[in-house]
Amino acid sequence: MGDAIAHAVLPGIVLAYILSIPLIIGAFAAGMVCATATGFVADNSRVKQDTVMGVIFAGMFGLGVVLYTAIQTEVHLDHILFGDMLGIAREDIIQTALISGLSLALIIGLRRDLLLFAFDPQHARTVGLPVRWLHYGLLAVIALVVVGALKAVGLILAIALLIGPGATAHLLTDRFDRMMALSIAIAIFSAAAGITLSFHLDSAPAPTIVVVMTALFTLAFLFAPKFGLLTRKAEAS
Repeated sequence: MGDAIAHAVLPGIVLAYILSIPLIIGAFAAGMVCATATGFVADNSRVKQDTVMGVIFAGMFGLGVVLYTAIQTEVHLDHILFGDMLGIAREDIIQTALISGLSLALIIGLRRDLLLFAFDPQHARTVGLPVRWLHYGLLAVIALVVVGALKAVGLILAIALLIGPGATAHLLTDRFDRMMALSIAIAIFSAAAGITLSFHLDSAPAPTIVVVMTALFTLAFLFAPKFGLLTRKAEAS
């Protein structure tokens, strides 16, 4: 769903530019349209949700490209797709900090309910939790995070920041609280190392961050103390 939302916000950004309203509003609105439309179609058809996501996010992304090419804009498409980390202004940093703070507050405040919903939705429904509200609330947080990452890494690479740190941490621990802390540490390290490497290699910062993140995942996949591939093979032999 994070991948779908990341691609689907493009038409919202273009429409917000046309209407001269903050791009963040258009991006968030488009992300929520994608999320709710996916849930509605999946609940009212025989098509599986992952298939519906592929159709809707591809359609919205295509619509965004059509709208973008149909108007004259000063915003370069590369900056939307891949970010413009070196061109971030003070206002962008403040905006991202506010989005991050709000997202973190929602996750921390609802962490127990979200944890139960994510791992055992049937039990969450049985004990009376508002499962539907938790579902769309979580999607709203994902949309917020994607919007917050747009300026730095763009639409295409935002999914890497959503998935990469958590996937790597999942290979390093089987405790959820530790995984969350490790995810944050991995994300911060990847960002710092990626920006430093991009300076020395004369490459774009956002893709370099993703390369560092992928390298960390590969190392964890192979050499993690408990769940690494080579570690498990050594123990088996």
